[in-house]
Amino acid sequence: MVDEEALLAQFTAQFDQQTDDSDTTQADSNDSDNIPAFDADRFLQGLDAIFARHAAASEAAPYLEQAMSDAENAEDDAGLLTVLNETMGFYRSQGWHDKNQWIVQRTIELALRMGLEGSETWATTLINCATAMRAAKQYDQAEDLYTQALHCAEQVFSPDDRRIAALHNNLSMLYSETDRTEQAEHELRKAIDLLASASENPSTDIDLASSYTNLALMLLADGQIDQADRYARKALAIHTAACRQGKDSAHVASALAGMAQVRFAQQRFGEAAGYYRKALAVIEKRYGRDTEYWRTTDGNLRQALDSAAKNGQKVGIPADINGNAADCTEPGSDSATLLSDVNGMNGMEMARRFWEQAGKPMLQSRYPDYAERIAVGLVGYGSECFGFDDALSRDHDFGARFCLWLTDEDYAAIGTALQEDYERIAHAWRSEHSSADLPDSPATPRAQGTMRRDGVFRIGDFFETLTGYREAPPQDAPHEWLALDESTLATATNGRIFADALGIFSKTRQGFTFMPEDVRLSLISRRLGMLAQAGQYNLPRMLQRGDGAAAMTSIHEFTQAAISLVFLINNPVSVGYAPYYKWRFAALRRLSRRMATRLPGVCMQLEEILHLASAACFGMPGTTAKHKASTTATPPADRINTIIERICADIVGELQREGLTRSQETFLEWQRPYVEEHIVSDAPCLHSL
Repeated sequence: MVDEEALLAQFTAQFDQQTDDSDTTQADSNDSDNIPAFDADRFLQGLDAIFARHAAASEAAPYLEQAMSDAENAEDDAGLLTVLNETMGFYRSQGWHDKNQWIVQRTIELALRMGLEGSETWATTLINCATAMRAAKQYDQAEDLYTQALHCAEQVFSPDDRRIAALHNNLSMLYSETDRTEQAEHELRKAIDLLASASENPSTDIDLASSYTNLALMLLADGQIDQADRYARKALAIHTAACRQGKDSAHVASALAGMAQVRFAQQRFGEAAGYYRKALAVIEKRYGRDTEYWRTTDGNLRQALDSAAKNGQKVGIPADINGNAADCTEPGSDSATLLSDVNGMNGMEMARRFWEQAGKPMLQSRYPDYAERIAVGLVGYGSECFGFDDALSRDHDFGARFCLWLTDEDYAAIGTALQEDYERIAHAWRSEHSSADLPDSPATPRAQGTMRRDGVFRIGDFFETLTGYREAPPQDAPHEWLALDESTLATATNGRIFADALGIFSKTRQGFTFMPEDVRLSLISRRLGMLAQAGQYNLPRMLQRGDGAAAMTSIHEFTQAAISLVFLINNPVSVGYAPYYKWRFAALRRLSRRMATRLPGVCMQLEEILHLASAACFGMPGTTAKHKASTTATPPADRINTIIERICADIVGELQREGLTRSQETFLEWQRPYVEEHIVSDAPCLHSL
């Protein structure tokens, strides 16, 4: 099965994040009349409402990011700690582990600054941080944090406190994930004993159900299938009883998926598929499709369906006392709609599905000696590689596809044969899934021949086609880096990698993300120069001359430089590069919604400038700027100039925060020498005249 333990380990035992609100959620009142107070209780109520209406997939992230900003602006450390703890739990549920590591670091630093070490809040915060690190597979750090948390908890919590049970539960999962089975079972049974004795009603205790599911999986891995079945049934029985009392828990997905794995091990494949279907419904409803939870469970569902079909088994859940727990998932839903359907997928999801269903089995059966040496994924040209494809994208060069990247040696041995096999399975898979909603998409000449976007490639050839380099230029070759356009670098570093056991492709791709710091600073300086020349100097002059076309060109140059600058300020190694013009605003909007993004307000201000541009430069259609008549109190040209100056002031503020300038000057040309002071190299190409 596909990473089932990792999936369920992330789903289950998440009750550790449910901290005592009295510890971390009560915000102190803010005495400042100028800064609005942060209401932690109201924040938590709003977050609960989002989860209650099952809108977390689309609404939780921006809500948390805004709350973080509000708490910081109110200088409310207690409120900020509340938001960070909730953010850790949500990011973990979404599989956003890279982003979460920054949240963990920030949370610990904040708690230490607040002097919370040795308190209940400190123990709870350590538990949350450790669980986030465990989900990210940073096991050494997670174990250290859990150990600190347990030591603190034993000092400040009562012996029957549920948070101590949560600690033992999570330590068990860490030991299980690091192949320390005996320690894992010992810790888990400790957690179960604590919960059973502390619970007011064990028959409806969701936390106890999560522990039973974990124990079932542990026993299953040890070959004790009958015992695993027993505890999986116990977990579902608790969820059934809790559901009847109106307790709606997302953790029922882990119980359903756990039972599915037990049934699969018992070769009752049809029942396994039935449980996976129900689990998938909960995951999609709670977390959305664009999560590792959904993809892993969906892959397991397909495997169970295939096994059921091969063995002539009917798909469904028997009407036993535990199977009815599925009724709590999504009443009235048509089970057929829960099956994976390529018509509703974006291109990256479709690529992963094609790989898992057709590509991976083909490699394992026909190239067993090479299967673990081949990197697989989707990177390069195409809107789906950036995650921006939609229904309009399907009119050309669109379809299920992925890339296979080989070393030169492996390509020489199997490259030609593998390409033929890839084309064979691609034709068969596309024919099988073709429909009115997903018709054949014509291939344009730009996506064929040497510019083809899928199939088998030598690793070096692939990157050379995109960038002109077989690997990233050396760090001490700034002139070569400056010759690479940002959109080229974006294309070489976008997309996703599905498999790369050797790590060669990933390492090569990552090399292009490591733009030398001197080059980044030089480009920031260049963008400051263009912003000053196009927006602050030439645009007002062109408007005064009545040259609408030149004014519009100035706005374009200012906009492009501003977008590039935002990506450079946020550092491409963290956020990627600004893509080519078609997707620059889509990428900027996405970046601006991310937590802790620098200059997040630039996007909205640039869009406002573009809305005003036509009226400012040309007035009514068919006229020139000389003849335009403003119907507003402030002419569009004046409004644009005001916005530009506000953007430039924001940029100066960010440069100061980054320590890149000591100057208050808002004409950005004069900021360039301060930025270039930080360039270490004396290479002439890095410095302005």
